[in-house]
Amino acid sequence: MIRGTTIVGVRKGGRAALGGDGQLTFGDTIMKENARKVRRMFHGKILAGSAGAAADVLTLFEKFEEKLEEFKGDLRRAAVELAKEWRTDRILRRLEAQLAVVSHEHSMIITGTGEVIELEDGIVSIGSGGPYALAACRALMKHSDLDAASIVKEALEIASKICVYTNANIVVEEL
Repeated sequence: MIRGTTIVGVRKGGRAALGGDGQLTFGDTIMKENARKVRRMFHGKILAGSAGAAADVLTLFEKFEEKLEEFKGDLRRAAVELAKEWRTDRILRRLEAQLAVVSHEHSMIITGTGEVIELEDGIVSIGSGGPYALAACRALMKHSDLDAASIVKEALEIASKICVYTNANIVVEEL
């Protein structure tokens, strides 16, 4: 598991949202509190969030955007092709990061070990606070009428109160 962040995404009611906290750490030291770890990709149709070393994350965002362009926004195909290249390329395979991506139709986690995991409940979570945010999302999906963006925000706030590597400076993007 990657320490140092929380990224969580939800699809609900025809909407998709992905959010992240703003804390960057170096070991046990907080270096920055307002980092932006979530971005829009492929003409604003896909949201991607990252956990891991900053330079590695930037490289993966760039590679993933290339794959999305190459496969004309086909999220599944771009994710699989990124995972294959990430795992087999001598330089890329050393990158220590994870990606969480969502669109209106898909929610996936992509890792450097070649895994592309599409979750049937429409929730994705990565990073050290990911398990806490995942639990919060599942409860909120089942027991509230909140929309996707509100669920993501609430889940991140809950995770920030549990995980020392997650803060409450939250950014949420919605499709």
